[in-house]
Amino acid sequence: MMQEQESLITYPTDFPMKIMGLMQDNFASTIVELVQYHDPDFHAGKMELRPSSKGTYLSLTVTVRATSREQLDNLYRALSSHPMVKYVL
Repeated sequence: MMQEQESLITYPTDFPMKIMGLMQDNFASTIVELVQYHDPDFHAGKMELRPSSKGTYLSLTVTVRATSREQLDNLYRALSSHPMVKYVL
């Protein structure tokens, strides 16, 4: 019988995620909409933007209010499968 893996995170908690993609006009707003779908209280003011040194990529750090592992897993899957996203950390 398999036991469910214990989470090392105590919910709810603020959970930072870094999302990287190519520099595009609507990259940040698209990510905000996607994150809000999974965390309705998230707003763009909770996001840090950092362009790469050559301006080719944009790194976004979002801090979501994580309420469950399932929520985080779903958000990670949605972000990492989005065509505008290169990496999610």
